[in-house]
Amino acid sequence: MAQQARAGAVKSDGRKRRWHRHKVERRNELIDGTIDAIRRRGRFVSMDEIASEIGVSKTVLYRYFVDKNDLTTAVMMRFAQITLIPNMTAALSSNLDGFDLTREIIRVYVHTVANEPEPYRFVMANSSASKSKVIADSERIIARMLAVMLRRRMKAAGMDIGGVEPWAYHIVGGVQLATHSWLLDPRMSADELIDYLTMLSWSALCGIVEVGGSLEKFRGQPHPSPIVPPLPGSTSGTDD
Repeated sequence: MAQQARAGAVKSDGRKRRWHRHKVERRNELIDGTIDAIRRRGRFVSMDEIASEIGVSKTVLYRYFVDKNDLTTAVMMRFAQITLIPNMTAALSSNLDGFDLTREIIRVYVHTVANEPEPYRFVMANSSASKSKVIADSERIIARMLAVMLRRRMKAAGMDIGGVEPWAYHIVGGVQLATHSWLLDPRMSADELIDYLTMLSWSALCGIVEVGGSLEKFRGQPHPSPIVPPLPGSTSGTDD
């Protein structure tokens, strides 16, 4: 009897696992179908239009998602898992160095978002606490990957690594916000945005390297204002 009970429990657990796997797979299929519908219909696509594009009833969608906010959160999570984070991981793991690596990291982020403008705008247009958490989580993952890379390279060069965490979060947060603003109101090309962000990030990194990452050295050195270049057409020196 005990063996039969155990066999029955094992069989029941197996069914539960298979059913759970089926639900996860079906949910991912619906999310991918939603992303395709957003690409075709744009960020203001309705639940009715999403269901129609996928070829299911709206009832089926609500069987897997509580509401549109729940679906929006799932879309953002899926985008981060299969596109954004893998792309950033590849950029951070590249064989580039110095300026080229800095620009490549920024380029990959900007192009990843720019290549999926409607899904990105769809997520940003449908606010919810859970969606905000997914965005924050993805930024945290990318910042931590950047921190690991900075820590490894700076440590190998004998530099102070105490500021690695805030530097990484500053770079990721700044690039994310600037890219978000640009995507909603693009006033320059993607390459111009990438180069402006690279200009700022590279200049900051150079300043960090100059003091070996040391907060003590940074505090102890003078901080004169930069020399402003003369205006075009102006003359230098004194008049005769």
